[in-house]
Amino acid sequence: MDIREVLALNLRKLRRVKGLSQEELAHLAEIDRTYISALERSVYAASIDVLDRLARVLGVEAADLLTRPSPASEKKRPKSA
Repeated sequence: MDIREVLALNLRKLRRVKGLSQEELAHLAEIDRTYISALERSVYAASIDVLDRLARVLGVEAADLLTRPSPASEKKRPKSA
């Protein structure tokens, strides 16, 4: 998993935990919504300033957005019927 994928995974997970839409997160972080979407799809690499703004809105440290998941948490959970 490359660093863009790590950011995408963590950003999406933390945004959802906070109950924020991409649009709400973008507004609070003063970033365009399409940029949030691109980050969550691993299209763009974020600058350190953008990471800081996103982390502040999400209530985490910027490093948390770049922390690789443990191998056990990378496995997909089976979907319930």
